[in-house]
Amino acid sequence: MEPILLLFYRVIDIYFYILIVNIVLSWLVAFNVVNMQNRFVATMLYATNRLTDPLLNPIRRVLPNLGGIDISPIVLVLGLLFIQDYIRFNLYI
Repeated sequence: MEPILLLFYRVIDIYFYILIVNIVLSWLVAFNVVNMQNRFVATMLYATNRLTDPLLNPIRRVLPNLGGIDISPIVLVLGLLFIQDYIRFNLYI
């Protein structure tokens, strides 16, 4: 059981970094720092959106509308950190 939990722990780690990349890219696009006409930026944003939206969309449906401020990534990060701490406590990493 320990190898499966350790694998799950590492997958959460990787997903956390993908979520951070998605957040930073969306901010850079929103403030016109990077151009969406750049194929690399568009591909990276598309890929990270496809990977993070399945977990962010249910959170967005539950959270109230805060007038353009999306706090669903914060809730997801806190949830992922909670799961990692639970795994770490059970595995004594």
